[in-house]
Parts: sequence; C-alpha cells; structure tokens
Amino acid sequence: MKATLYEGNKVLSLIDKEVEEPKADEVRIKVAYAGVCGTDMHIYHGMMDKRVDIPLTIGHEMSGTIDAIGEKVTDYKVGDKVVVRPLDDRLAKPSDKGFNHICEELKFIGIDSPGAMQQYWNVPAFTLHKLPETTDLKLAALVEPLSVATHDVRMSELQPGEFAVVLGGGPIGMLIALVAKEMGANVIISEVNESRITKAKEMGLEAVSPVETDLVSYVREKTDGRLADVVFEVAGVQPTLDIMTEIAGIRGRIVMVAIHGQPKPVNLFKFFWKELKLIGARVYEEEDYERSIQLINENNLPFSEMITDVQSLSEIQKIFESIDENPNGMKTLIDCQSI
Repeated sequence: MKATLYEGNKVLSLIDKEVEEPKADEVRIKVAYAGVCGTDMHIYHGMMDKRVDIPLTIGHEMSGTIDAIGEKVTDYKVGDKVVVRPLDDRLAKPSDKGFNHICEELKFIGIDSPGAMQQYWNVPAFTLHKLPETTDLKLAALVEPLSVATHDVRMSELQPGEFAVVLGGGPIGMLIALVAKEMGANVIISEVNESRITKAKEMGLEAVSPVETDLVSYVREKTDGRLADVVFEVAGVQPTLDIMTEIAGIRGRIVMVAIHGQPKPVNLFKFFWKELKLIGARVYEEEDYERSIQLINENNLPFSEMITDVQSLSEIQKIFESIDENPNGMKTLIDCQSI
C-alpha cells in the first residue's frame, strides 16, 4: 500500500508500506477520501512539531469502507461505509465529568497517532460511525468538519427565527452558516476575503465585508435594533474579538469557535451591561456526527460547493503547496486510492 508521511520542514512524502492486519478491537479501512484541514496546514508549517511524532501519517477528515475486521469487532462488517470520529478518549477520568470528547488526556487521531492520508488505515472500532449504503463518499469526507459546525450550533442553543452572525467565512464558518440557516435562523457571514464572500453568496448565504460595511449598523438595521441573538467567533483575530460584543444583543450568546493560543483583550463590560454569555465549543460529540451524517445524506445543502479540488494521494506535496499558495479555497480532498 501507499502512505504519506509528514517529515517536518514542509516536507510530505509518499512511501510503500505493508498492509497491516487489524488488532482484535480494530478495523482496517480502505480510505476513499481524506480532507485537508487547517490543523493539517498548521502541522505542515511546523507549528505543531513539539506535539507530532515525526515522521507521521496525518489527516483526520475522511471517508471509506471497511476492508478487514478484528476478532472482537461485532457491530461492523467488511464493505460497510464508515467515517471516523478521531477522538481517542480511552484515558478519560471521573474528573472529566463524562465529557470525554474534551477529556484532559484526550488524544486526537491523525495528530497524536497515525491518520487517514494513506490507502489503508487501522483504527479502533469505537471511533466509527456507519454510513447508509447510498452515501456519497466524496461528500462524506466532509462529515468531520461538518460535525464541528453542528456541535457549535447545538452549543449555541440557536432557535428558528433567531439572528446569527458568523465572524469568519472559511470552511468551518461556512458550514456553521449552512447548519444555522438549515434550522431556520437568519444568518450573516462577516468575511474580509472577497472570493469567500462570493462563494458564500453562490451557496445562498448572506455575506458582507466589515472593511466595506459598518457591521454594527448593518446588523442593527437587519434586526430592527435587536442585534444578534448568537455570534460565532470563527476567525480568531483581534478585530473579531472586538466586534463580537458590539453586534451581540441583550442576552446574546457568543460561541468561541476559533482557537486563541494566547490571552487576548475582550470587552468584559459588554458582558455585564447586556448580560451576554460566552460559550466555548471544542470538536464534537457522537450526536453531532450522527446529525452531520443525516445532513450529508439528505443533501439539501450545497455541500458539493465546499469541495474546491480533488487530487491524487501521490500528489501529496503539491497538494499542501497549492493550498499554501491559494488560501481562498474551501476544501481540498485527497483521493487515497488514486496513485
């Protein structure tokens, strides 16, 4: 089989590797598609070299079919279409209060252990979610990032008819907007990149540039002065932290989706004055995956528009270089069986 390796210094290689038999509690997946996400790009840029065990096969967004089953696995069979929820929570403790998806000792498969950017991938069976037989495996490769979005929206307690503003129109921001709109909310994306604004509009979403539009006035006008019920901070930059408390209305909820590695200034007076809530949202839970699988199979949302490109596994180095050179794209998929 062929597998890819991140070797550090922005180098990804393609290697020959023996196909391994799954352990008793594992399955072997014939990987159909693997998506490249922002975390993979952070790894490529060397930002996670202290965490990643180099060399490593990375990747955690994927779809595929079961190729072999360990002797203790009873819930799946060869040929089943599946996706992997790449969270290894086997070291969860009582102090984690049952929230194993964010447990203190959580290991992320594809970052802390080998991932999906290879032709065959052995994973613990407890990470699997079975897909309906009719599922399009190309679209199913979006289940992982879509589950981030379904989790974020669920954590926000967004209700039909409420007004939501998504600060940041990258892949996750776009998916959050789609999920929020699908459940009956009024949604605006705030994004500075003109190509992403165009893409959002092509997907039936309302999007504006805060550089060209006074976002507070715009939201105030759209809501008859009520401002936003929910704000999703997805961009992870200081200007979005500054504006999130301005566009949130009385008792609004702000969902922190972006990862801020360092402390940042936030206008806490606005939390007092308007009785705002700040909600952290990290990865996903089982129910978020099941909801995402349902949305993918209903296919009422323009998920195919999220896929910018599909490339062969053998082009792994060029794929990452191309994404680096073209940050305007949404989602690049790797065809793991194409060499």
